[in-house]
Amino acid sequence: MKKILVSIFTVLCLGILINCASVQTKNPHIQREWMLVSLNGFTKDQLIKNKAGINLTASKEGQKIKGGAFMGCNKMFFTSEFKSNGKVSISGLGSTMMACQNMDLETYFSTNFEKMTKYSVEGHFLTLSDDKGNQMKFVAADWD
Repeated sequence: MKKILVSIFTVLCLGILINCASVQTKNPHIQREWMLVSLNGFTKDQLIKNKAGINLTASKEGQKIKGGAFMGCNKMFFTSEFKSNGKVSISGLGSTMMACQNMDLETYFSTNFEKMTKYSVEGHFLTLSDDKGNQMKFVAADWD
């Protein structure tokens, strides 16, 4: 009887350890909501008025984060992968198809977002940049 209990206990402990090891943990420095505060050709006031930002709190599949974006009109979605070497890959950008009066910001963002290849997090700021030096700068939405 004692051997059976020890065997059951061992199996349960191993099961718990295996399950804990496979749980995806969030990276709180990246997986949060970000407000867009700097983008070529747009003022900070325009970005704030449009509630421009990205949401990286959605589900994580392996190393990839399913994210969302909003630039004042359509809801956008994408997949991103933030690597430890400062590289980022963004793919699968899509959106709803509503027509709005002023879509300049959304058009510019959607044309350039997937071109971003590098990232840095400094304090409460996330900066995405491409190989040509273009940048998108965000501030954490939960930062006071």
